[in-house]
Amino acid sequence: MANVSLSNIRKRYGNVETIHGVSLEIDHGEFCVFVGPSGCGKSTLLRMIAGLEDISDGELGIDEEIVNDVDPSERGVAMVFQNYALYPHMSVRDNMSFGLRISGRPKAEVIERVNAAGRILQLDAMMDRKPSQLSGGQRQRVAIGRAIVRNPKVFLFDEPLSNLDAELRVAMRVEIAKLHQELGNTMIYVTHDQTEAMTLADKIVVLKGGNIEQVGSPIELYERPVNIFVAGFIGSPKMNFLNAIRSDGSPSALGLAGKTIDAPALAASGQRLKLGIRPEHFDRGDAPDVSLSMHVDVVENLGGSSFIYGRTPTDENLVIERRDGRPLRSGELIEVGFNLRDVHFFDENGLRVG
Repeated sequence: MANVSLSNIRKRYGNVETIHGVSLEIDHGEFCVFVGPSGCGKSTLLRMIAGLEDISDGELGIDEEIVNDVDPSERGVAMVFQNYALYPHMSVRDNMSFGLRISGRPKAEVIERVNAAGRILQLDAMMDRKPSQLSGGQRQRVAIGRAIVRNPKVFLFDEPLSNLDAELRVAMRVEIAKLHQELGNTMIYVTHDQTEAMTLADKIVVLKGGNIEQVGSPIELYERPVNIFVAGFIGSPKMNFLNAIRSDGSPSALGLAGKTIDAPALAASGQRLKLGIRPEHFDRGDAPDVSLSMHVDVVENLGGSSFIYGRTPTDENLVIERRDGRPLRSGELIEVGFNLRDVHFFDENGLRVG
């Protein structure tokens, strides 16, 4: 196990800077997930940790050693890529052992490490198969096994489940979580899928445009997002945002979706706010503090729950989750409610104010 320390890390391509002074501490044995939209810099950051991209400025430490100029093979890291990068003419056993063999490790040690990785990943019965004889999930397990046999200080995963179908992604998430519990190594995982981030991470790093927006545990980011970007990115479906305004100077009156509600005194008269409320926080069974009308556009029935997509009287989009099983049709006008304890408020700059 090892800690990873990033201090004011920057990446420039010519005159264009893509990573803007990122500082971060990842503790021994922690499962840290970099998450964000395409182009936010998460894979670039991971590749700099691996040594596959040069660091323009700043310091990178692994296990208390500055490794900016250390060769990738000497950093004590192993990387699992989005594409499996397996040798098609080699068996599972040979794919997993190849790196050890070319580095001159003793034969007995190679056999022991490969067999141990095969047992951990439940590949014992497939060791003599070629990649073409394996499913996508099995190929990804072989790629992970190739990393395990190196016995690295830090595992790096670059969107490893992107090429799998939905069912396999769920299964492999469970496998990776179990692997972390069993091995206890520090793991850094890149994904654009916030569900993967929420289910796997001890620590989530939300990135946008080469900057860190927020760092915290999954529950911290879900319950206390620091700004409207994090609030909208974490959670599926995303948080609803409704326009709200102090229109009459009252410390508690807030104009929302065509009506006035009593809310915390967060803004001066006339100042615009965004009220954020998650789909799952509507109609939770107790008496709501706020009720709104909603024109139903589309209903997604998922069996145990439904997602209703619609519009408020002020033509703002709204998504709510319902578990009561009552059938709804497109075009209906319904009443929905929520409690102020579940609400998030953001100012005109998108920063959380309550």
